[in-house]
Amino acid sequence: MNPILAFKDSRQARHLSEAIARKCTRSWRIMEICGGQTHALAKYGIEEMLPRKVTLIHGPGCPVCVTPTPVVDCALKLAERPEIILATFGDMIRVPGSRKNLQQAKSEGADVRILYSPLDAVRLAIEHPKREVVFFAIGFETTAPVHALTLLEARRKNVENFSLLPSLFTVPTAIDSLVADPENQIDGVLAAGHVCAVTGYDIYRHLAVERKLPIAVTGFEPLDLLYGIYVCIDLLENSRYEVINAYRRIVRPEGNVSARNMLEEVFEPADQEWRGLGRIAMSGLKIKDRYKQFDAFRRFQISPDLHSEKEMKCRSGEIMKGRIHPRQCPYFGKTCTPEHPSGAPMISSEGACAAYYRYQIKQNRYENHAMSVAP
Repeated sequence: MNPILAFKDSRQARHLSEAIARKCTRSWRIMEICGGQTHALAKYGIEEMLPRKVTLIHGPGCPVCVTPTPVVDCALKLAERPEIILATFGDMIRVPGSRKNLQQAKSEGADVRILYSPLDAVRLAIEHPKREVVFFAIGFETTAPVHALTLLEARRKNVENFSLLPSLFTVPTAIDSLVADPENQIDGVLAAGHVCAVTGYDIYRHLAVERKLPIAVTGFEPLDLLYGIYVCIDLLENSRYEVINAYRRIVRPEGNVSARNMLEEVFEPADQEWRGLGRIAMSGLKIKDRYKQFDAFRRFQISPDLHSEKEMKCRSGEIMKGRIHPRQCPYFGKTCTPEHPSGAPMISSEGACAAYYRYQIKQNRYENHAMSVAP
């Protein structure tokens, strides 16, 4: 039997659902941070298995969703320069800037390329020595080590025509900012297992204590998520403000030391603008001075214009703060669809709006449907 199927077992899912209902004596609002978790929750109908006292809030989701308009505008300015090849991940080419997106720039003649790995951008730079290759590097702590590795590889190979345009975010600081806002009303958090696999979860302990915030580190399969919710509610019901690792098969307290060392070698904390959330102090990563020749912002002397944030028919900020559900947005599923998106959460493959459109609108599943997991 495929071992992953064990984490989709419907009988175990029902047992966990019943245990959550027994444990829960009052209303709780729990935020999951990762878009991968949001998609799993929507795909397997996990919200529909929970007692009405439990409300799940869909947090920032993914770096595609939170990369702000001014940074996309910087990528567009670079892409429109004839000497530059602008490369990035696939989801980013449809994220709107203030004028257009990278896909439109490509249709107008810009050399924009979709790559599966930033390391491919180094190869591209070697193959095109007379062009400048810029990789639009987005990510949380999960992908940031790969960007660090790419920069170090470019330095090792002495590739002088390569640089990164970083849009990198750190999760714990964002959680702190979201929880500190009383309008968001967050009682507990499901921390993303793949982020904690890199960073470890010790860094969340002070946050749990200072904010009186129970945190459960969870994975992405149905039983992972249900168990994480159970752990979080158990902590809440007993007023225990701790971090519990509910994803032990992957996550260790210290995380991935090698990946963390690479991050610390290449990047340093910096203030960061989040689309829909605003500016959060020390919630991003910037390239250290010792590697400034690989920093596209400094190399091409550009900087984000924070006044260029575009007003759109999109309530993504309210969704990512948990103030409204995707279905409560008046544009959701009507004028805003994956084919004609109004904002990043509908564009990104990990966006909350894309998840609910795919698994509820298209499947005509809204309420009181059973979870479709393996028997």
